[in-house]
Amino acid sequence: MKKLLSILLAVALLALGFALAEGDRVTARGVGQGIDGDVVVQVEADAGTIYAVEVVEHNETEGIGTVAVEKLPGAIVAANSIAVDAIAGATVTSNAIKDAVRQALTDAGIDPAPFEVAPEAAAPAEKTAETLECDVVIVGAGGAGLTAAVRATQEGAKVLVLEKMPFVGGNSLKASGGMNCADTKFQAAADITDSGVPEFIEDTMNGGHGINDLALVTTMAENSAEAVEWLETIGAPLPKVAATGGTVHKYLHSPEDGSPVGAFLVAKLSEEAEKQGIEIMLNTTATEIIMSDGVAVGVKAEDAGHDYTVNARAVVLATGGFGANFDMMCAYNPSLANAVTTNHPGATGDGILMAEAVGAATVDMAQIQLHPTVYQATSMLVSEKMRSLGAILVNQEGKRFTNDLATRDAVSAAELEQTGGYAWIVFDQNLVDNNKSAKQYIEQGMAVQGDTYEALAKAMNVDEAAFVETMDTWNAAVAAGEDAEFGRNNGMDADLSTAPFYAIQIAPGIHHTMGGVKIDVRTEVISTEGQPIPGLYAAGEVTGGVHGGNRIGGNAVCDFVVFGRIAGANAAAYAGAEAVAPAA
Repeated sequence: MKKLLSILLAVALLALGFALAEGDRVTARGVGQGIDGDVVVQVEADAGTIYAVEVVEHNETEGIGTVAVEKLPGAIVAANSIAVDAIAGATVTSNAIKDAVRQALTDAGIDPAPFEVAPEAAAPAEKTAETLECDVVIVGAGGAGLTAAVRATQEGAKVLVLEKMPFVGGNSLKASGGMNCADTKFQAAADITDSGVPEFIEDTMNGGHGINDLALVTTMAENSAEAVEWLETIGAPLPKVAATGGTVHKYLHSPEDGSPVGAFLVAKLSEEAEKQGIEIMLNTTATEIIMSDGVAVGVKAEDAGHDYTVNARAVVLATGGFGANFDMMCAYNPSLANAVTTNHPGATGDGILMAEAVGAATVDMAQIQLHPTVYQATSMLVSEKMRSLGAILVNQEGKRFTNDLATRDAVSAAELEQTGGYAWIVFDQNLVDNNKSAKQYIEQGMAVQGDTYEALAKAMNVDEAAFVETMDTWNAAVAAGEDAEFGRNNGMDADLSTAPFYAIQIAPGIHHTMGGVKIDVRTEVISTEGQPIPGLYAAGEVTGGVHGGNRIGGNAVCDFVVFGRIAGANAAAYAGAEAVAPAA
């Protein structure tokens, strides 16, 4: 009651033109707009000091936004300033917290202006040189890096993981669909008999326009069932099976409750890494691969206070792609300069550049994929699984214009030809009830809504009659099991007839860089002379060759799990082997 009276008094004083003085400590709440809805903070302050900041309500992304929730309030209090640096990779959440603090101060009758002054930068401390020792050093703590770390540790290696961001997960946290696998027990249980390894290989090669490395694709497909069963052993089962874009087969494996696969797997892999005692050094950037007589023997790295020399018997690069490095992308495709990207800010190609510096070859660097369903306001990906569950795409004229589940490059190209270069993804309440991601999109304010097709068309500002005809035609196609208009032949298990109805405006955005370091099926990095570089391995989006000219949705997760496991096991074996050179 005293706090409430204090707040009411503060508001009254502010209205009368008075401000609270130092020592008149009050507590108030403020609200900021996060990427996943409101972020509510509670602030205790007087006119000169912010004593406490606590985030009391939020729905931010686990592993990204939650890092800002954990770290930024303390930084604001320590600096006595709102003008502290945002948490890297979580800018939207950071700004939401700052806005909420600002509002709380204002509502409490405290002028926020004195707290808008940036804290004085401390004089850079002299860095301390430190040497670390391990069997296997892994650079990058995304899906591939975490998988490699867990697998190498299971093989008995002492592992150290370096991650330049303040959180683990990388782009893997953004994977929202599932993991493509073939000939799994989950497919067998669902009586799916036409989605085996040969079909998986064929669809991946066709989707990649035939320029994929067939040996890598075959290795991924043949090891996918074992990989998904391995995930189950660490508490990360993916039992639900569906189709994905660019194929007619049902390879896509996802969590039972419909959770986005990336955050699910990163959480489970992180838990397993912690259980195994694997050290993960955050905010630590690798800068160079250490070579000795042509052999990779460690890396150099740095953080705010240290220059590290990490001596290791094997090095695994799992640094991700370069989809957030516009200079690097535009060197291959200048038209991407003004595009949005779904990539996290740490995807800057560091591992590729470090590998090239020690003689590694690269492949397919100009192959940069656009994803067709990106919410442009926040660069947030709208999962391909939405279309796998029955959603469709319509243009500004209210009409379908392509096979909604064709390959990503084909759908993106078709969208760019529409009025305004964008489209709407349309879905219904039945889909929302069966997909957590759809619920989140609505909660985040991304979707418009209507209780009838006409009402939704009005909210979308498209022709009502044309839209109603489109929906009726689509529902009839689902009932008949045939899409006579565009030949779509999957994701047609349910129509879109359950009110209310929803639509999200989307357009293509940069999503995946298919090119990267060249590897062989053992994940050994290949030199420009065509030979493995001893002691150097790579897995995940830092590598090229797996996806060719276009990545099939669901294959990136399979890529990082399959090749992450191979890299971890082979690096551990090499680190413990007496032979200097790896097997051919």
